[in-house]
Amino acid sequence: MGRIVQRLVIVVSAIVLAAYILAPVSWLVSSAFQTETEIVSIPPHWIPEEPTLRNFEAIFSAGNDEPVTYETRSGADPAAGDFIPSTAENLLPSMANSLIVSILVVILNLLVGVPAAYAIAKIRFWGRNASVYFILITRVIPDIALVVPFFLVIRKLGMLDTLGSLVITYLAITVPFTVFILIQYFEGLPDELDKAARVDGCSRLQALIKVFLPLSLPSLVAVVLFTFLTSWNEFLLALMFTQTSASQTLPILLASFTSDFTVSFSFLNAAGVLAVVPPVIVAIVFERYIVSGLTAGAVKG
Repeated sequence: MGRIVQRLVIVVSAIVLAAYILAPVSWLVSSAFQTETEIVSIPPHWIPEEPTLRNFEAIFSAGNDEPVTYETRSGADPAAGDFIPSTAENLLPSMANSLIVSILVVILNLLVGVPAAYAIAKIRFWGRNASVYFILITRVIPDIALVVPFFLVIRKLGMLDTLGSLVITYLAITVPFTVFILIQYFEGLPDELDKAARVDGCSRLQALIKVFLPLSLPSLVAVVLFTFLTSWNEFLLALMFTQTSASQTLPILLASFTSDFTVSFSFLNAAGVLAVVPPVIVAIVFERYIVSGLTAGAVKG
């Protein structure tokens, strides 16, 4: 009887937690297919009564010669009806900017972080422990405290309002995490693997590429996911370093949709659905490695 009660509590708790996590996402997806009239109705409709694709049509037609237009619920009051935000035509370009920045940060992060983590984990040198502590200290500092130094450096380099400024600053944020995670994983691999590779004539770089990288795939996936999601969702630095649509990323543009005098919640939620598509695709592609990657280095035998 006690086991049955325990299992029942676990199941009920899991259902409540899942509902708490999935309810906002469910409402986001549902409201993206609703009209403005239905989305503000009381009580709210979790399932659209009259599903529509007009919000997505408006996104993909914004900036065209004949964009999709909305009819207001009250002809005398534009605020009472649907409309296309003035910055809607920049949605797809900003999505492309976010994708470019995220991919570049992931690639450069691996190119910098993997050799650094391997060197710290497998090569004994003076100042090794101090290097690890220094890396940890850089992640303790809040990002908001680094805005001014970052801004001065980026302005000195003449890179304000460019995608390169975001790549540089995001690397400074994500590389310490990458190095720390990979250090823990590399240290968990036997030193005999490194010695055997060296005996067979491999250089340090060859040992890293041919021996350690194939074995560290789960941790690399965890690093890729963290780096991609951090770069995709980052708001503060992108707000500080970009001013025009040529370099603005998706979070900045989504925030601009609420800066007009009127807000189309259905259009905003449709844009939000598009914003979650790339991270979901990345998670699905690497799903089999996510759990093992996130726990990599947590337990040592």
